[in-house]
Formats: sequence, structure tokens, C-alpha cells
Amino acid sequence: MGDPKKNRKKYSTPPHPWNATRLKEEGELVDKFGLKNKKEVWKMTSVIKRFKSQAKSLIAGYTEQSEKEKKQLLVKLNKLNLVNETATLDDVLGLKIESVFERRLQTLVFKKGLGRSVKQARQFITNGHISINGKKCNVPSYLVLKDEENKISFNLHSKLNNENHPERMRGKEEVEQEKKHVKEEILGGKKESLVEIQVA
Repeated sequence: MGDPKKNRKKYSTPPHPWNATRLKEEGELVDKFGLKNKKEVWKMTSVIKRFKSQAKSLIAGYTEQSEKEKKQLLVKLNKLNLVNETATLDDVLGLKIESVFERRLQTLVFKKGLGRSVKQARQFITNGHISINGKKCNVPSYLVLKDEENKISFNLHSKLNNENHPERMRGKEEVEQEKKHVKEEILGGKKESLVEIQVA
């Protein structure tokens, strides 16, 4: 039966670790959505696989129970804004992995302009600066419901609530550019000092 205190893995890993096409696709998803590692790709892949396998098993069913489960699945996916109100099970089978990533809190925080980049959005979430309907949420992979989308904001007690806060005004790219500029100045100074020593 297993230890009830031990969390069971809720995702499946790829059957073959070295598949060039899959590795390239996963790398693109990691870069596009600012993910921490490929484990997050596997988690979202498992989520969409569960939806599709449930839809496949329900397509052939014509019992009262299967009809009830069909409606429940479509309502659930509509709440997540993955399908529209008139969607069918065929639409569920046509879902793409990007559709699920678009519903992650990290992606929506960036799209709402609360973060200057997807990586900065992740940082704000993990540091407890983001709330949904007034409740702090520090899970970047949280799948946001359609009704919650307009309730994403900075935490009431967060310093980032102030629009003039430097972290809000300066994006990560700007900070990196400043670091690069400072580094170039330091290296330039070292080169000049070396020239002076050689001349002396």
C-alpha cells in the first residue's frame, strides 16, 4: 500500500531519455515559459495526457454515467479556459501542451504586465508577492481558473504594490545590461592599467 505520508509522483517521465526531437521541444518550452527545469514540462504533459485519456475513454460511452462524466470534464476544462462552452470531447483530444502552459500563474503574471519577463514573474510568485483574489499564491505552476484571471495582483502587504518600487520599474534585462556595462568598465580599466605597467 505504501507510506501514506510519502507524496506519490504525479507525473510520468519520458520512456527514452535521449530523443533529440523531444529534447529540442522541451528546451523550447523551458525557454519560452521560463521554467525551472524539464520536470515542469513533464508535469504539464502528464496533466494534458490525463485529460485526453479521460476523453478517449468517454467517447465510446453512451451510458447515463458516461454522459454525466463527459459534462463534468468539459465544465472543468471550460473553467480552466482550455475549451469554450460549446466544446466537445474531440476538442479535448485536440488540445496542445502550450494551452496548459498558457494557464499557469507564471505565464499570466507576465502577460498581465506584473513582471517584465517570465523569469521575473516566477521570482515574484516564489517570493510571495503575488495573490489571487487576495490570497497569496507562491506556486508558479498553479493552473488559474477563468474566473480568477482578473483577480491576479500584487499581494497587499508586498513592497511591489508601490508602482515606484525599483523592482517593478526595472526589468531583469535592464539589470543584466547594467551588470554587463559595469563588467566591461572594470575589464577596460584592467586593460588600461596593464598597458601602463608595460609602458613603464
